[in-house]
Amino acid sequence: MSQKKAPYELPIGPIHPALKEPINFTFQMNGEVIEKVDFAPGRAHRGIEWMGMRRNPVQILHLCDRICGICGVAHALVFAQAVEQIADIEVPDRAYYVRTIIAEFERIQSHILWAGVAAHELGFDTLFYLAWQIREESVDVIEYITGNRVNYGIMMLGGTRRDITADMFPRLEQALRYYEGLLEKMVNLFLNDKTIAMRCKNTGILTKRRALELATVGPTSRASGLAMDVRIDSPYAAYGDLDFDIVLPDVYDSEGNGDVYDRIIVRIFEIKQSIDIIRQCMKQMPEGPVLAEEKYAKLLMNLKKASGEAFARVEAPRGEDMHYVRMNGKQEAPEMWKVKASTYSNQMAWVEILQGEQIADIPIIVASIDPCMSCTDRVAVVGQDGSAGIMTKEHLHRLSVRKTRRLQS
Repeated sequence: MSQKKAPYELPIGPIHPALKEPINFTFQMNGEVIEKVDFAPGRAHRGIEWMGMRRNPVQILHLCDRICGICGVAHALVFAQAVEQIADIEVPDRAYYVRTIIAEFERIQSHILWAGVAAHELGFDTLFYLAWQIREESVDVIEYITGNRVNYGIMMLGGTRRDITADMFPRLEQALRYYEGLLEKMVNLFLNDKTIAMRCKNTGILTKRRALELATVGPTSRASGLAMDVRIDSPYAAYGDLDFDIVLPDVYDSEGNGDVYDRIIVRIFEIKQSIDIIRQCMKQMPEGPVLAEEKYAKLLMNLKKASGEAFARVEAPRGEDMHYVRMNGKQEAPEMWKVKASTYSNQMAWVEILQGEQIADIPIIVASIDPCMSCTDRVAVVGQDGSAGIMTKEHLHRLSVRKTRRLQS
């Protein structure tokens, strides 16, 4: 009778070829099988919120673009929405449509980038290069609209910095037709390939119940069957005027169970959804300005007097992105600015979907939630003696109360 092998510990990270950003995993292994998972984020902390609370909201928009190089528009848009609530800034209808178009092009390039990374993690580098070649068209269109491939800088408080005029529509339509022509090929390469199916089906399963209990968001939650999308549940920008449905795995796989394969399905078909949304925006685009104030200095003066707090949500490519802003009307910089990115909500799913899996499947399972540690890492806790430590809930509460009383005094 064979004796069960004692578990051993396998550390991966914070720097590892299978990880695209710094994070530390610790796996308790029994042979090739994962028995327990732990992870430690916080390696990519850049102090963006600290910098933001020392700048005015217009300057913070430039920081928002740099929280993530892939979903910068989402962060800038959600921050703008929060400040616009506090300062009672009315955004022109046309600006809402411009915001929606650029947000959906960002979703297309983000999903295709992820598909390439997923192919690489599976060892399918030919598909990786093909996916990133396909992605170039969306990045070219984003550059055509905003002037930049990364850190677009198109978002402004009260609207957008640039318009999308009718004479630009043919270039946008060219890109949409390009992706429509490739969609069947992408479905065939990613979803009908036997090797990808064998590696991804029944791997990294996150059930609908556990997805809900772990408060997952975005394609990760939808792949588990949760019909949740901020664009529909709490419409913003122009989404309330548009007609589209939430993408679930049954669009292609009626036997979906929330595995890695279903996460591929959701992202591939959300590309088609984004094409439809952009087309609707081009068709329904209202006339008018794209900025609330012709003289932006007047808007800035009103911002200095703004007082109150607000939080806003958008559906970033990875899921719900939330910003909280508090202003006191006495200073230009916000009194408080907090960011909760999509990966923050999804990373606890790693503990669930990695248990019971093989070592060889770690890279694709980790990548399947499309993690962004630069978006997520907000706080680094360091003790007074310089040693890292873990604060208790009670200690954090006392610090919060002390900080609040100091700000109010």
